[in-house]
Amino acid sequence: MTIWNLGSINADFVYAVPHIPGPGETLSSTNRQMFLGGKGANMSVAAARAAAHVNHIGAVGSDGRWAVQRLLEYGVDTRNIAEIDTETAQAIIMVDPQGENAIMLHPGANVEVPQTALQTAMAEAQTGDWLVIQNETNLQRTAAELGKRMGLHVAYAAAPFDAERVQAVLPHLDFLILNAVEAEQLREATGMSPKDLPVRNVIVTLGADGADWYGTGAKAHFPAHKVDAVDTTGAGDTFTGYVLAGLDRGVPMGHAIRQATKAAALMVTRHGTADVIPDLSEVQAYQ
Repeated sequence: MTIWNLGSINADFVYAVPHIPGPGETLSSTNRQMFLGGKGANMSVAAARAAAHVNHIGAVGSDGRWAVQRLLEYGVDTRNIAEIDTETAQAIIMVDPQGENAIMLHPGANVEVPQTALQTAMAEAQTGDWLVIQNETNLQRTAAELGKRMGLHVAYAAAPFDAERVQAVLPHLDFLILNAVEAEQLREATGMSPKDLPVRNVIVTLGADGADWYGTGAKAHFPAHKVDAVDTTGAGDTFTGYVLAGLDRGVPMGHAIRQATKAAALMVTRHGTADVIPDLSEVQAYQ
């Protein structure tokens, strides 16, 4: 089957800083690197490296041709990435010595994905494929409604969090993933805890504490692997991509989550985003 990912594509500028700056504070960085990033691109690369067939739907400016080429090199189908007359999105990421980060996004082309790109992609989709959306692009509701009508499994990563956008797509979802803070924000907005949401499968990621899965009438906790984290950027996207790739291959949810926790553990030991996501052979060898 295929994972169709309506997702963001960023140029990620990562700065190593002694600590995350406070209001009005000026800091000098100790290092600077540029990576392919964006929640969507990270998820596409993670799923592709986890042996899934991934078709990315998105947009870049002419300055982002390198990003499309790199996605292609990482095994992602890029035919439905439009080049438009808007600059490619950028992220400024500050990472402290403990691996925590602060991120500023300039959305650029990510929020101007042409509807024709989505329609062209969905014309190739088949019943039983996966459609993945998140909040760094436009067209989420349109995509979710279309995917549901077509018999696709619709998955949603509720970040960056926006309660109205989450509620708009909830009726169409088969899979929802969010972190603990987002889960609490959604509870405040809807009055529903993860187990009460009208979604077949909900995963709440808990960082170093692992993840909770809420299935139909079931709940399970999956602990994280203990590692020395140097950069948490992209770990959640890596986890999501690996879970979806596992589900696309038909493996049970528990197995998919356990494999994803290994991938996320490896990811936080590396500096960078999509370019350093581990492949399936690394994850399978990790103990």
